Amino acid sequence: MSETCNHNCGSCSESCTDRTQEQTDFSAKLNELSNVKKVYGIISGKGGVGKSIVTAMLASHMNKKGYKTAVLDADITGPSIPKLFGIDGSAMQNDMGLLPSQSKNGTKVMSINLLLPSNTDPVLWRGPIIANVVKQFWTDVIWGDIDYMFIDMPPGTGDVPLTIFQSLPVDGLIVVTSPQDLVSMIARKAVKMAEMMNIPIIAMVENMSYYKCPDCGNIHKIFGESKIDEVAKEHSINTVAKLPMESKMAELSDKGDIESFSTEDLNEIIKAMEK
Repeated sequence: MSETCNHNCGSCSESCTDRTQEQTDFSAKLNELSNVKKVYGIISGKGGVGKSIVTAMLASHMNKKGYKTAVLDADITGPSIPKLFGIDGSAMQNDMGLLPSQSKNGTKVMSINLLLPSNTDPVLWRGPIIANVVKQFWTDVIWGDIDYMFIDMPPGTGDVPLTIFQSLPVDGLIVVTSPQDLVSMIARKAVKMAEMMNIPIIAMVENMSYYKCPDCGNIHKIFGESKIDEVAKEHSINTVAKLPMESKMAELSDKGDIESFSTEDLNEIIKAMEK
């Protein structure tokens, strides 16, 4: 028993002989018509760092390698995955459950925007309801056979990330950040949350890390010097990727054609996931 034990075993992850009650099992059962082999969450400490774009690019790259991929858009109040993949219209359903939409290259997607009358309608729900909807995307959606599922999480360490960590079989996390000191500080919160929940961190991605001038080839650090190597070393994270600011990526994202964008900057993360 820890010296700081408060005798509330339901909120403790320690294994000791003095436990007075069993830990609650929050795990959610995958839809019986689905088979998902690997689940990776993409998280960030705050919004605006390009988490959804990284999610879409990882799914697209794995799809191009011949894997069956899917994206579960868990950012209920700020969904952008359908737009990135150019998916319009509403998701379909049958007597067995919801059917995910598919990108032109075959990546399966489920997002709240596929269930709303308009993709600009806001979601005015409180945290517990949002968290339950995310669980339903796991239990009620007929995903079929999936090799790699990527979960685009909302920023922060609130209800939805906690629900996903406790309810879904997450194999690993990719943390997305950007060079600013403020963002790096908040990214550490996401990293520490993952450590507290015993979810392995596969890699860190620093988006908008630099800009390479197409005319002279010089590298410009628009948002300051990189902090990602320091954070990764501090938390024993071996795989790091630094993504430049690229107008082509932004253009294809706005057009809903993220699958046409290719980069070698994510290759080490792809290798880490394949292992």
